[in-house]
Amino acid sequence: MSRGLRNNNPGNIRHDGRRWQGERLPSRDAAFKQFDSIEWGYRAIFVILDTYRHKHGLRTLRGIIGRYAPPSENDTDAYVRTVATLARIPHPDAPLDFADADRMQALVAAMSRVENGVPANPAEVSGGWQLFCTNAHSGRRAAVSPQSDE
Repeated sequence: MSRGLRNNNPGNIRHDGRRWQGERLPSRDAAFKQFDSIEWGYRAIFVILDTYRHKHGLRTLRGIIGRYAPPSENDTDAYVRTVATLARIPHPDAPLDFADADRMQALVAAMSRVENGVPANPAEVSGGWQLFCTNAHSGRRAAVSPQSDE
């Protein structure tokens, strides 16, 4: 089993000083965050993508992956091509519909596959999406902007 999956962190999110909902503290991994469940780990990826959209204006697959997996650490072009193929995104430079649950779940599942080398479990990705979209304060689904940790 990959490190990311052992840590319930399918996005291989590194320690950055920020506290996440569902994060296991203290982490037993010196470099990467650990989450209480895989669904919390998937939720964290959705939060990151939402942050990229809101704070950094990134709305395309190429823009998102360029920030998430920068060329200084990854073969970013290969990452983009692989995620586009797996998620069936025909144009990596076209704006994504962040409200399209199926598209976003396919995108995150594809990112997890690149990060961990095995297909994501769709039910677990969906569980992360549900956590992302649920307003923890009232139990209602967020209408426009799902809850984030920021």
